[in-house]
Amino acid sequence: MSIDLSEFHDIFFEECTEGLSVMEEGLLTLDNGTDVEEINAIFRAAHSIKGGGASFGFTAISSFTHVMETLLDEMRDGRREVTREIVDLLLESVDVLRDMVTAARAEDESESARSREVQTKLERVLAGKDEDGADAAAPAAEAPVETPVEATSEPDAVDEEAGSPAGGWKISFAPHEGLLRAGNDPARIFRELERLGRLEVTADHSALPLLSDIKPESSYLKWDLTLFTDADEAAIRELFSWVEDECDLTLEAFSGSPATDVESEAVSAPVEPEPVAAEPAPVEAAAPAPEPVAAAPVAEPEAEPVAAPAVAEAPTAKADDDKGGDKPAAKKAASNKESGSIRVGIDKVDALINMVGELVITQSMLSQIGSNLEEGSTKNFEKLLDGITQLERNTRELQESVLQIRMLPISFSFSRFPRLVRDLSKSMSKQIELKMTGEHTEVDKTVLEKIGDPLVHLVRNSLDHGIETPEVRREKGKPETGVLELCAYHEGGDIIIQVRDDGAGLNRERILKKAIEKGLVSENEDLSDERVYNLIFMPGFSTADKISDVSGRGVGMDVVRRNVRDLGGNVMINNNASGAGSTVTIRLPLTLAILDGQLVRIGKETFIVSLVSIVESLQMKQEMINSITGQSELYRVRDEYIPIIRVNKLFGTQAGIDNLLEGLLVVVESDGQRVGLFVDDLLGQQQVVIKSLETNFKQIQGISGATILGDGTVALIMDVPGLIQKHFESCRRGGGRAAAA
Repeated sequence: MSIDLSEFHDIFFEECTEGLSVMEEGLLTLDNGTDVEEINAIFRAAHSIKGGGASFGFTAISSFTHVMETLLDEMRDGRREVTREIVDLLLESVDVLRDMVTAARAEDESESARSREVQTKLERVLAGKDEDGADAAAPAAEAPVETPVEATSEPDAVDEEAGSPAGGWKISFAPHEGLLRAGNDPARIFRELERLGRLEVTADHSALPLLSDIKPESSYLKWDLTLFTDADEAAIRELFSWVEDECDLTLEAFSGSPATDVESEAVSAPVEPEPVAAEPAPVEAAAPAPEPVAAAPVAEPEAEPVAAPAVAEAPTAKADDDKGGDKPAAKKAASNKESGSIRVGIDKVDALINMVGELVITQSMLSQIGSNLEEGSTKNFEKLLDGITQLERNTRELQESVLQIRMLPISFSFSRFPRLVRDLSKSMSKQIELKMTGEHTEVDKTVLEKIGDPLVHLVRNSLDHGIETPEVRREKGKPETGVLELCAYHEGGDIIIQVRDDGAGLNRERILKKAIEKGLVSENEDLSDERVYNLIFMPGFSTADKISDVSGRGVGMDVVRRNVRDLGGNVMINNNASGAGSTVTIRLPLTLAILDGQLVRIGKETFIVSLVSIVESLQMKQEMINSITGQSELYRVRDEYIPIIRVNKLFGTQAGIDNLLEGLLVVVESDGQRVGLFVDDLLGQQQVVIKSLETNFKQIQGISGATILGDGTVALIMDVPGLIQKHFESCRRGGGRAAAA
């Protein structure tokens, strides 16, 4: 009887994911000194992946890992010194191996150029050890890639030795508007093209709209590319295969010297290509340097075309989707498949089984009581009430047990940041120490998957804008090494995630000046520090003097707030109390499936407001009500005037009470802004199961979902941030006066 080994492939891929995380985390610790136990752990992880790959027929994975294993074996035996260069090469090898595992999951057995290149580097290091008996670097004449100092010091000489192809391809690449929304990144294609030869790039930004009209998810640029390579047309088109339906692409072969062909293109002046290719391009064409920083981009939902460091794999479909590689489409399919599984501790399963047993007992008791109800005795009714109470308690405990199964430690998301901080601090010439606390704090798997991208933005922003260079820190009397801290903890029914740094902090005057210049606020507005600091979350806002590979485009922080809001949370930023650095605080619900809500009545309809958003509720007094011409009505609450939102008018209905003194005001808060929701009455508090309104109907601004109440009726769940935004948009259109009528 034959055994179908494909049944075990998913288990193998999951174990590969865990093993790669162990290897990457272990290699990062080697930066601080050699640890034999850590090297042994890395070796064991590589050995397991190699053995599994050989057993299941993934020969490419097995062959590649075998070379890594040999190098690790020499390191753990003390036959090879652990150097920064070797650690960098092994980290790059982990990235390649991760790509190979993703490709194998997508049933793509083709060998990538990058895997061949990195395996050659590993073999050269091993050959150098065998020949020289000490260093891992191969002789410069045979492998200039292993001697980056010499290679980069004389790029012209390297180019002459390597030679440039006498021909290549002129490529016109015009992405459609929705290319970025699909998670695609043109920068990844350009990096893959550079692996085939020398690339010159000219960007056409004639279609770029005004800053106020830019949509971060839309694509406005077109590119003219000149690639000097011996690769054929099929190899070029393969790199564009995963976006072929989302762009206009033309290829034209040319022959002759680079000067002749480029000179004929007036548009392809060297002004634009320099940031992409510049002088190092010939070096990369000859032999790419073993630098992992540009190996794979960080997941960016707004598709910033930047070459960011490769990061540790987190259990998010988005993170897998956005890694660079040869087959992005295959990776997308693979990541979607991976997101459907979860590993659960046996203790949680045992608790769930016990609760099901309790439910069976309670159900049996209620059935017996129901069969004896005909006797009509008071004793039977009392037993029935007791049984219903027991059923309610068991159901609640079962619900909590099921939710616990979906809970995972936030360390799955935090694990990507040691590598990210290491690579970015190196590229920025900064000294940064990363501290992580609360890694074992548990959060719902869905929340965990979606919080990764906002955290990446915040960390990158702190590294770029917050923490200063060692020279500046010395001048300020600070330690040369800056501190970046990630912290997570539970507070009430929420999870709090904080990103803190001891950098320069927030400059109130500079932020306010930029906001006034961009028309986000008026000069006469009196804003609190909290309101001013949170202006950085506005679309298009940035205080950067120049755009870098990391930040400065004014889209990242806006995406952070939007993603956090989509999770039902909010984000705030403030300077630290000590005056050194800033803190970004994200507050999220533990789960997206169940909401603790306050039921309110407006006319005959029932709405639900999240308890997390509610500050207080009160009966209004006439002397506290005020209004501003062209604006909403205002209510004075302890020396603060807050806008009154008539929810029924905002949604265009005439239901509900019109007189403010006859209803109630529910004071809610979002992003530091307080408003009052005018409702007819409060009905009580309860937990509700959230149902997607967009999936079953359509998206409505101000409504985040719906639920079914105990009597079978449908209640809409209010989206407080969306309501506030909808209200102020209505006021700007002149609707505030109408609403106040």
